[in-house]
Amino acid sequence: MKVLFIGSRRHDYVQDLLYSGLVKILGLKNVVELYWNYKYHVPVKQYPKNMGYVKKSFFVSKFQSANNIDLVIVGAAKPDCFKLYLKHLPNISPSVPVVFIDGGDRPEVAGDLSRYEVPELYQKATSIRPFDFIFKREMLKEKKYESNVIPLTIAFNFSFKPKLKLSHIYDVAFWAGNSHEQRAKAKKLLDKQFDCEKNGTTSNENLNSFSRKGNFYLEELGRCKINISIRGGGNDTLRYWEVPAVESMLLSERLDIIIPNDFTHEKNAIFCNSDLSDMIDLCEYWLKNENKRTAVAKAGYEHMLRYHTDTHRAQTVLDTVKHLL
Repeated sequence: MKVLFIGSRRHDYVQDLLYSGLVKILGLKNVVELYWNYKYHVPVKQYPKNMGYVKKSFFVSKFQSANNIDLVIVGAAKPDCFKLYLKHLPNISPSVPVVFIDGGDRPEVAGDLSRYEVPELYQKATSIRPFDFIFKREMLKEKKYESNVIPLTIAFNFSFKPKLKLSHIYDVAFWAGNSHEQRAKAKKLLDKQFDCEKNGTTSNENLNSFSRKGNFYLEELGRCKINISIRGGGNDTLRYWEVPAVESMLLSERLDIIIPNDFTHEKNAIFCNSDLSDMIDLCEYWLKNENKRTAVAKAGYEHMLRYHTDTHRAQTVLDTVKHLL
């Protein structure tokens, strides 16, 4: 199979993970880019803005052929991506399936284009040709979507998993900006609890001056006994997948979006009440029960490997469209 991957030059977690997964499954020569994204081929960005990076791909990616395309992927709900798609749409054969990857924060299909104040780009594209399938990150459980809208959340690219030291030097951590009121509430509850103040879990955390960056951030996540994940701009957040990927125990609120093969409470993750009322009690319990906590963290890691890698997300797209090819 050969895919034309029309993407945004801006980083987009779902787009970038999908590109990486497609290359791993189909091979670099069979994933043809528009735009050519230098971040996928040159190691100039730190994690997480490099999640689509493919080693030793620069020259091959520069000389790809766009002939005999089997599938077109519109990779992001971003203006540059849709403008490029509209430019090339007249040249796409009606027999070739076209799918849209909506990895934006908003629950409405292509909602982020409204946030960028260009909703007309989606309207124009779909008036010319409706998408065969739409793969959506923020697919709310309580919202009705068309039958061709498929859930596709963030995942983890295990090419970036750091070598982890076995020792856990932090008890409970929540390193995140206050991009949602729920996060600010969690930080307030954690204030002066456990070793939070010492490890940098503070209410006034400024991500611009955050010392844990790139792969070092992942290494530090892996040094925590318990990592807390709370929604940000969208329900789905990268930390929800990073924590079990680095073999730490995930403690999260339940997310309001559809997640196929989601984690199970007390089996491979821990879920607190939506009002966070039991979050501190859960931290205390699981800190005291080391063997049980370690088992949950291990099961979470194994669950990630089984269901939530970049290749799993790419395979979901390929399996969904295969009957159209």
